[in-house]
Amino acid sequence: MWDKLKRTWQAKEVRNGLLFVLVMMVIFRVTANLPLPGIDVVALRKVFDANQVLGLLNLFSGGTIRNFSVVALGVAPYITASIIFQLLTMVVPRLEEIQKEGESGQKRINQWTRLLTVPLAIVQSFGLFSLMRQSGVNILANTNVLGVVSIVCIVTAGTVFLMWIGELMSEKKVGNGVSLLIFAGIVADLPRSLSQFFATYSSSDFFTVLVYAAVAILTVVGVVFVTEGQRNIPIQYARASRGTGSSTGGVASSLPLRVNMVGVIPIIFAISLLLFPSVAAQFFAQAKTPFIAEAARWVIVTLQNQSIYGLLYFLFVVGFTYFYTAVVFHPEQIAENLQKQGGFVPGIRPGKPTAEYIQHVIHRITLGGSLFLGLIAVMPVVVQGFTGTQTLALGGTSLLIVVSVVIESVKQIESQLTMRQYDAY
Repeated sequence: MWDKLKRTWQAKEVRNGLLFVLVMMVIFRVTANLPLPGIDVVALRKVFDANQVLGLLNLFSGGTIRNFSVVALGVAPYITASIIFQLLTMVVPRLEEIQKEGESGQKRINQWTRLLTVPLAIVQSFGLFSLMRQSGVNILANTNVLGVVSIVCIVTAGTVFLMWIGELMSEKKVGNGVSLLIFAGIVADLPRSLSQFFATYSSSDFFTVLVYAAVAILTVVGVVFVTEGQRNIPIQYARASRGTGSSTGGVASSLPLRVNMVGVIPIIFAISLLLFPSVAAQFFAQAKTPFIAEAARWVIVTLQNQSIYGLLYFLFVVGFTYFYTAVVFHPEQIAENLQKQGGFVPGIRPGKPTAEYIQHVIHRITLGGSLFLGLIAVMPVVVQGFTGTQTLALGGTSLLIVVSVVIESVKQIESQLTMRQYDAY
């Protein structure tokens, strides 16, 4: 380990990239603690402590909503825009063709993603403002039209700013910039969560601490196990002829298929789908129509039930793991590329049979990966119901994101070090 750290520091480009990312994280945390003008921060934190929905929103914004800062939405609109375009490439043939154009096509899609981020940020910032007004606590000093427009403009500009520095961080090839910003928000919020928990700690809570420590260790081990796990499909390349009467032997290789090839995207999908009815119900809980108000309160109460929430969370994670795997992984293209290169799976005919075989393998390994991911996601919810404490309720999701981001960054750094080692030879 120390040898790798030494090599990382000695590689100038890698070292400069890490320092740049560190500086950008510091800038992000500074802006995350700059509240918008006219915000009662004390009243705002009381709202967050009493509302689990806002706590989840704060998690995926990178810890910026809690202070209602100038970057209150974090990178959430950019993530939403990216997911929208990834889904559109499945149903819009023209977008699929552009994506296959290589680097130029990807640049066009990235540009459209940035443009879509702006209207999404405007809509989400106005929705956040409206949600705060529905909270029942006076946290906004200026609620006239000019005040609302200024808040929406500042928050939207903050999202664009984070999108920009996130892409700059990604260019350094030491990790995904957007993921690193979320990582920084979670890690920065850890001391507050621990201090809040130990402020009310007593000797009777010792068992609770042990349970959560065990959950944390199991989550870290589980995420590493699933992320690193893969199934290798043997690939054989046909003999190649050279001149008259001479040929070279076939080459044996393998096609690695990861157990979880979609990272934390299923978690983000699941949380977003669970948050939507809760956030929408917050708006209609005080409606003048009795039926609408009663339905909204029923949705809020139902989703606050930990058993129902945990079950839905688990099912959504499993379902979205399958769904997003189908979005990013295309067995037909792999089978076609293998056939063009003269490769085949031993015992399987090239073409459609190979695609069906790869799809069958993907379904089998995704089942185990999705169930494991779902169990890790809901484990803190189960422990929360068992221990009765809500202080560390988001620990599983937070650890899942943190460990996944760390693994991704380590892999990118190792790949850069490997490239430089080959260049030296």
